[in-house]
Amino acid sequence: MEAVLTLLKEKTDWASARKVLGDTGFMKRLFEFDKDNISPKTLKRLEKFVNREDFTPEIVQSQSQAAKSLCMWCRAMHVYAGVEKVVRPKRKALAEAEASLAATLAALKEKQQFLQDVQDKVAQLEKDLAKAEAESQSLKDQAQLTEDRLVRAEKLTSGLADEAVRWKSTAESLGDQRELLVGDVFVSAACISYFGAFNGAYRDELVDLWTSRCRELGVPVSENCSLKNTLASPVEIREWNIWGLPSDDVSVDNGILVTRGRRWPLMIDPQAQANTWVKNMEQKNALKIIKLTDGNYLRTMENSIRNGTPVLVEDIGETLDPALEPILQKAVFVQNGRTLIRLGDTDVDYDPNFKFYLTTKMPNPHYLPEVCIKVTIINFTVTIKGLEDQLLGDVVRKERPDLEEAKDRLVLSISNDKKQLKDLEDKILRLLKESEGNILDDVDLIKTLETSKTTSTMINGRVKEAEQTEASINETREKYRPAAIRGSILYFVVADLALIGPMYQYSLNFFMKLFNQCIDNSEPSERLRKRLKNLMSYTTYFVYVSVCRGLFEEHKLLFSLLVCTSIMRVMTVQEKIDEANVGDAEESDDEDEEEEAKPEDAAPVESPAVIEAREWNVFLRGTPLNYEAPAKTVEWLTDAVWRNVCYLETDLPDYLTGFTADMAAKSAEFEAWAESDSPFQEPMPGGWDDKLTYFIKLAVVKVFKEDKAVASAQQYIGAELGKAFTEAPPWTLDDVFPDTNSRVPIIFILSTGADPTAMLQRFATKMGWVPGERLHFCSLGQGQGPIAEEMVSKAQDNGDWVCLQNCHVASSWMLSLEAMVNNMSQDYNPVHEDFRLWLTSMPAAIFPVLVLQNGIKLTNEPPKGVRANMKRTFNDIQEEVWEGCSKPQPYKKLVFALSTFHAIIQERRKFGPLGWNIRYEFNASDIECSMLTLRMFLEEQDEIPWAALVYVTGQINYGGRVTDDLDRRCLMSILKKYYLPNILDDSYRFTPSGTYYAPPEGDLFSFRDYLEQLPLTEAPEVFGMHPNANITFQLQETRKMMDTMLSIQPRATSAEGGKSPDEIVAALAAEIESNIAPPLDLDDACPGLFDRTASGQLKSLSVVLGQEIERFNKLTRRVLSSLKELQKAIKGVVVMTGELEQMYTDFLNNKVPGLWEKVAYPSLKPLGGWIVDYHRRIDFMRTWLTKGNPKSYWLSGFFFPQGFMTGVLQEHARKYQQPIDALNFNFQVLEGKETAEDITEAPEDGVLIDGLYVDNARWNREMKYLDESDPGVMISNLPVVHFVPVMGYYPPPLLAPADPKEYQCPLYKTSVRAGILSTTGQSTNFVICVGLPIRPGTDSDFWVLQGVALLCATND
Repeated sequence: MEAVLTLLKEKTDWASARKVLGDTGFMKRLFEFDKDNISPKTLKRLEKFVNREDFTPEIVQSQSQAAKSLCMWCRAMHVYAGVEKVVRPKRKALAEAEASLAATLAALKEKQQFLQDVQDKVAQLEKDLAKAEAESQSLKDQAQLTEDRLVRAEKLTSGLADEAVRWKSTAESLGDQRELLVGDVFVSAACISYFGAFNGAYRDELVDLWTSRCRELGVPVSENCSLKNTLASPVEIREWNIWGLPSDDVSVDNGILVTRGRRWPLMIDPQAQANTWVKNMEQKNALKIIKLTDGNYLRTMENSIRNGTPVLVEDIGETLDPALEPILQKAVFVQNGRTLIRLGDTDVDYDPNFKFYLTTKMPNPHYLPEVCIKVTIINFTVTIKGLEDQLLGDVVRKERPDLEEAKDRLVLSISNDKKQLKDLEDKILRLLKESEGNILDDVDLIKTLETSKTTSTMINGRVKEAEQTEASINETREKYRPAAIRGSILYFVVADLALIGPMYQYSLNFFMKLFNQCIDNSEPSERLRKRLKNLMSYTTYFVYVSVCRGLFEEHKLLFSLLVCTSIMRVMTVQEKIDEANVGDAEESDDEDEEEEAKPEDAAPVESPAVIEAREWNVFLRGTPLNYEAPAKTVEWLTDAVWRNVCYLETDLPDYLTGFTADMAAKSAEFEAWAESDSPFQEPMPGGWDDKLTYFIKLAVVKVFKEDKAVASAQQYIGAELGKAFTEAPPWTLDDVFPDTNSRVPIIFILSTGADPTAMLQRFATKMGWVPGERLHFCSLGQGQGPIAEEMVSKAQDNGDWVCLQNCHVASSWMLSLEAMVNNMSQDYNPVHEDFRLWLTSMPAAIFPVLVLQNGIKLTNEPPKGVRANMKRTFNDIQEEVWEGCSKPQPYKKLVFALSTFHAIIQERRKFGPLGWNIRYEFNASDIECSMLTLRMFLEEQDEIPWAALVYVTGQINYGGRVTDDLDRRCLMSILKKYYLPNILDDSYRFTPSGTYYAPPEGDLFSFRDYLEQLPLTEAPEVFGMHPNANITFQLQETRKMMDTMLSIQPRATSAEGGKSPDEIVAALAAEIESNIAPPLDLDDACPGLFDRTASGQLKSLSVVLGQEIERFNKLTRRVLSSLKELQKAIKGVVVMTGELEQMYTDFLNNKVPGLWEKVAYPSLKPLGGWIVDYHRRIDFMRTWLTKGNPKSYWLSGFFFPQGFMTGVLQEHARKYQQPIDALNFNFQVLEGKETAEDITEAPEDGVLIDGLYVDNARWNREMKYLDESDPGVMISNLPVVHFVPVMGYYPPPLLAPADPKEYQCPLYKTSVRAGILSTTGQSTNFVICVGLPIRPGTDSDFWVLQGVALLCATND
């Protein structure tokens, strides 16, 4: 306040302060204070306040907010007064200067007025002069114009004379085109509307069909009508090619569909070629790239629609976001003069320059009709021809860079010249059209005509010369095409692997990198043919090795076979001979020149492929359903094998004519050949080896000995491609690491029991990335995603390694992983060059395809075989644990026995249903838990508690995984061989041969040394199985391989001179339909069959019959209706639905259609066997219905045999008034009664059952007991069995002690044995256990381990 009072010139005491503050005009005094006239004295007094440290607004504010404002006012006055001292003198000087300026300006204005008067006079004089000069110049210009017009007239006459020739030609051409315009435009419109989704071959077929129909109807249409000729120009196509569109016809047509279609394009683009093309083409237009998973993609869409910039939506699925509906339908409307489109809840201004592209990486998506009608679906899947051309360019660019550069220059030169010529012609026409007044005055037109004449002559000569040069270059380039063809073949084989497993994804970019790497690294040669052979051989092997390291063992041989057969299906016989002749020996230096010097009139001889389409088809699909074989002339062959051999001879007459006759003549020799261990390598009798190709011999071996097909395929590959392709070399991280970089993830594809963590830790330590310091692990799961992202982000900066484990369990985080890997691969994103991202995952469909395609894939599988399994177990045992038990001898013996048991139950899985009904995933945790249990029992008990040990280990530790009761019985039977007192005896052996046993007590290394001595591959005896089990395993492997190969093949096409697929399927459907009997009718029942008993009840078996008839009628109606619909669909009368399409494919592949299987009985038969079996079942039911209860029941003929069993018991219970729950079956195999025809009368009680089979054993008819199979005989017939209900008889429980007299043999509907588990713990495939007497010297456990079972039906 003292400062305020000082400025107001008041006393600086409290009374004055109160007086001033109390004055109502205080604020007004402050506002109106005369700040411009503050005296120096007042300022000096004010400074003592301002200079005080506590006189600041901040400090004063702490005491009073009001005082703060007064403080600020005082300081402001002080500052203003200081500034005023400087400004006041300047203001005075300014006023004086302004007065002086005004006087000067007044004088200036007077002088300027005088000057203006003088200038006006001069201007008038100049105007008069200009007028006189203009009149003079006008006369001169008229004279010059007349002279120029004479010159131009001469030039115009000359120029138009030259153009007249072209215009005449063009007019004639336009005249012809005008006549054909209707048909060409109609076909082009149809192409744009309909054929986008189809492949090249089908497109050509459609166009041929349409043009043929046009000609039939008299519609004029071009001879070679195509989209390219009608709707595109060569200049535009060349631009597309430069932007990345392949140059083949299919791709060019796709480009036209994208740019000309009225609907937005949806491109099926698994190789990302369309994606690349669109990005390059629209880059100049500020293309926006989005995904439907982006959070703000609608905002991007809105901005692009408003600004008229194109949008590319990547990686769409089979459904589209409903929010895109207005865009897809182009639902544009005009409101108040504005063009709008409604996007979400907002009306957005619509720019007509907006473009919308959609792409999907799905190779074969299924879009519903409501999607298809809104977009133009375009199939951009890479074509063989398109890929060939791309690879040819890569080869020539590296092998002959001069050629490729010259070709590129020529193409650009020709394209530019033609473009320039066309522009000149168009400009002339435009100028002529737009010319007004006297044409002789149009200088631009005259100059353009003159330039056109000169340029046209020059360009035409240059174009002609360039086209000749281009033809010469193309001829030279074509010599390198074999290498491009080989690369194209390999790519399509690799791409098809995605149909086998979800993790086998390989992008075209990945393959192109491999291919270019092969060009650089393969052995060079000055001689072209030798160089091409080196390149093709190296490429084939390098791709094989690179891909194999990412395949599981079960698929490596399959891949090798696909590579081999694919090459041979394209390679001609002559090419194979030529390749064989290109050896390492010195060749003539002028070899290529000699090749070029062939006479021009020598017509090329078309050589057939090494494997022709008919041969491949019969190898894959076998004998068709409607083939009838002649009478068998070779006794030792089964009917099925004889039928297949006869069909081979019929279908491949060029190779096998006379084969069956020769086989009949040399029957013993052929039998010895067929029974040999390696029939493919053994020479065939009669010199047939010289008549057959390797592939035909493989097909013959497959027919004779299906179980040897896999081994023979391996030998076939060795014969065609070399031994290196029969077994993929093992990989190590040392081998793989040089191929990695910081932007490519390394993916370990896991299998059960495999863990690459330890291997990665060892490698990282060796490379200097110590685990925990520079190698970081993150096991994915709930909530781990953000942690993983942060870990990766840090590692990308500092060059650490990150391993993300178990990606398959983090399904919700996979999109984030995909985005992270995609960002990592972009060049603009900085990533430390030492950074590596390691991923581990089980095979899973949820794993991002983008990550798989861009990553390096490595499979990690546990070693196969009992020996390898036990070695792995003992490698994990620590020595202190091994030596730490107080009972060392029993502990070590039992640990060894346990590890053997663990290996046995895991390796039994390879035998399929013979090993386990259900494939259980036993793992290391089971044996670890069992070892802890074993040690606990030994430490706590004085005596070994065998019963408790067996129960806890078998029923709990391992049995907890087992869901099938019969599998549990098998598990316990195996365990009893290893957990028994005899194990402590050094003489005890696990196998009859004595190879496997528990070694005497010793240190850990002695046991490991013993394991090293065991065989690499174990015999079936190790599992307690018959040697025939190996045949079963081999058959299983063959069928798995053939089914997989068949599943990835495109639909069969007709061979030369053969029927088309439509004709084959239509004929087959008509034949099957004609043989289908009408549904069974209960009105046809024989008298008394459905009569009620005295108590008013229906007979139990009649109820069963009625239920079975109902099921069969449902199946029959489904079969008939689907056959009719399929035939209509083939004719085009009805839509070919997805189900009918699959049925069509199944008919070609001799498979039972899924439509039928849904309502049919369980069956594993192929279509031919299924149809025969179906008719037999219907005949059995019809006979039962019309003639009454049969004497013997064919159990295989029932839908639900379990219901029949219950019906028999119920009928017996009613007959004798016994409780049904006290009844069980007893079984008697009848002597001399093999089939139903041998039965003369029905039994008094129970039923006779015929048609059963024994799997992996046989019925000894002499001794009347179950006996081991004969060598090579997998399934044998069981005589008629009498099922007798017995009161008070209870079969032994499944887990009862081994029975030396009887085996409770399970009866299954099919050989797969597994089914859906019911609430009883039994599989729905399981019918009943049949008690059968067994061979003396064996017990029930022996047959359990053999996997012996009864079957209602075989697979043939």
